[in-house]
Amino acid sequence: MNLFSRGSSPRRSASPVLSDPSARPSRSSAAVVPDPALAGLTGEWVIDPAHSRIGFSVRHAMVTTVRGAFTEYQSRLYFDGRDPARSRAEIVLSTGSVDTGVEQRDAHLMGRDFLDAATYPRMRFISTAVRFGGADVYQMTGDLTIKATTRPVVLELTYIGHVTDPFGYERVGFDGTTTINRSDWGLSYDSRLAEGGAMVSEKVRLQLDIAAIRTSSVG
Repeated sequence: MNLFSRGSSPRRSASPVLSDPSARPSRSSAAVVPDPALAGLTGEWVIDPAHSRIGFSVRHAMVTTVRGAFTEYQSRLYFDGRDPARSRAEIVLSTGSVDTGVEQRDAHLMGRDFLDAATYPRMRFISTAVRFGGADVYQMTGDLTIKATTRPVVLELTYIGHVTDPFGYERVGFDGTTTINRSDWGLSYDSRLAEGGAMVSEKVRLQLDIAAIRTSSVG
């Protein structure tokens, strides 16, 4: 039940493992959804990997922005259009699949200064609550685990739209973002510039661009 799931060609050997979503308690509270058409979206969806991205951006050397993504992950999502508070998600990413387009930089990110992928092959987000914020915006609170640290974060999710494509598949889109302080999760690399600023900003923006295809619905 309740899954987005993605399979991708393995770039590295780490294999994320999802927990059993049925073991997690459901947290539900009444929510008003102004668009009744969203009720028809209730059910399970699967990510279309050709049109989805789980990525990040971070300021580098104070003057430019480095962008990257995780290319290997598993995830589950159940959307309840009648009562968004019942929606839930879990994403498990392979830390060894980070890709910024520069092999040397990727190796540094996977090393002990940052993700330490050899010791901590996975990072995980598990939702704990969802609140409808109005105007197609949802706030999903969840626990983000990186290395040995788990802290709460709030994802700002925007519902993009829903269509039926020429092949008869129902498609839905969501964008999500949150900003974290990397040192809160033990990503404590602290190289300084000659001018005194940080080589890599403490603030990291996480970005989810999700396109999904319906796999089942709930009546």
